[in-house]
Amino acid sequence: MERTCEKLTQLNIDISNIKAIGVTNQRETTVVWDKETGEPLYNAIVWLDLRTQSTVERLINKTPGKNKNHLKHKTGLPISTYFSAVKLRWLMDNVDEVHEAVVSRRAMFGTVDSWLIWCLTGGKSGGVHCTDVTNASRTMLFNIHTLDWDPELCTYFGIPMEILPRVRSSSEIYGLMKICSSRKSGALSGIPISGCLGDQSAALVGQMCFQEGQAKNTYGTGCFLLRNTGAKPVMSDHGLLTTVAYKLGRDKPACYALEGSVAICGAVVRWLQDNLGIIGSSEELEKLAASVGTSYGCYFVPAFSGLYAPYWEPSARGIICGLTQFTNKSHVAFAALEAVCFQTREILDAMNQDSGIPLTQLQVDGGMTSNRLLMQLQADILCIPVVKPSMPETTALGAAMAAGAAEGVSVWSLSPEDLSEVTSEKFEPQINPDESEFRYARWKKAVQKSMNWETTEPVCNGNGETSIFSSIPLGLYIMGSMLMLVGAKYLAGRD
Repeated sequence: MERTCEKLTQLNIDISNIKAIGVTNQRETTVVWDKETGEPLYNAIVWLDLRTQSTVERLINKTPGKNKNHLKHKTGLPISTYFSAVKLRWLMDNVDEVHEAVVSRRAMFGTVDSWLIWCLTGGKSGGVHCTDVTNASRTMLFNIHTLDWDPELCTYFGIPMEILPRVRSSSEIYGLMKICSSRKSGALSGIPISGCLGDQSAALVGQMCFQEGQAKNTYGTGCFLLRNTGAKPVMSDHGLLTTVAYKLGRDKPACYALEGSVAICGAVVRWLQDNLGIIGSSEELEKLAASVGTSYGCYFVPAFSGLYAPYWEPSARGIICGLTQFTNKSHVAFAALEAVCFQTREILDAMNQDSGIPLTQLQVDGGMTSNRLLMQLQADILCIPVVKPSMPETTALGAAMAAGAAEGVSVWSLSPEDLSEVTSEKFEPQINPDESEFRYARWKKAVQKSMNWETTEPVCNGNGETSIFSSIPLGLYIMGSMLMLVGAKYLAGRD
């Protein structure tokens, strides 16, 4: 933050004009820290992390009928590695420092917003321990109907409520910036922190999707499609999440959204660059894919962390299929871009089924929207226009909008009549819908091939008993040894 202030000063921008600060963050990423020392007790566990899979399976197994949607009526979420409660449970079970701090009542839990606000408002010297409704709604400990932590949910996960942050609205003054030892000048000391939104909710606000039925898709590390459903939560029958979209004021009503979450979007570009080395930068991906203009029948399912919406299948793993001797790295690059678009198509189809009203255009934002080939592919695969704003970083914009509109700051209004039109670029579909449907059907076939690759459950024989032959190498070793013994006895008998 100090470096930002220095940069603004270099640009001849007076930092005394900064009236408020907004916070936006990865929603489910989990932090536990010691309130006495102010230090984290373990590395943050990010939203994509799969180490909690065994914890998830244990939690699902204790539900009636082993139903992953057992808590959905309160949380809007399936039991999944994605959400914070499972990560917190894992930390309590596997990290001694966390367990001891919880027992001795020194532990504080939060998503990254809570950690930032606590540190920036004083930390161990009176820092404010809070979160907003959008981040709380991604923990699986929060009742989206009562808009508060739920004692039954906390009991189910075995998490003491005293370590949880206070839940606030997305737009109000939480506290003032304080000088601390980690910041030399404290240039922003005394400035109110008055906006807090999970990143996808912030993008929804930044796209000004304040009307029921409006939707946006953010292309970042993952891909997140949110559709405003108004003042009442809508439960999905097609694998989507029900989440709190925003609550723009202490006395304002909460607004809800249906969400389709895709784990791997921009992350596939990084994988092609760092792991395979077929591109040197994200800009190269567009050029490489455009050089062939087709995947040549190659399909790429980047299920590196399992499949999220609409499948919620943690056992899936990434596959590239449909390869021929003519497939080259350019076709793989094109298939990677198509994979982002096909995953968006899947969640849009689910959203249209849940709402009953098909979306007529898709508003988009995020870093990957600078890839014009991707945007055109998205319009072609969805068969509807894709609209990209001239300022794609709408997540930061949404947090700023919430901070500036807070009571006690009020540098602007978020009333519909006070909002201005945003300049944008529109990508129209350019291929035959039949071609789009054919490619989408092939993609669905590839997705089925990616499922059921990983499980922590041992393979059992027909009697329900674990078989030594569930390990193929061990089974072959034992069978080979038995054959050698029989052969040795046979040869000895001939002598």
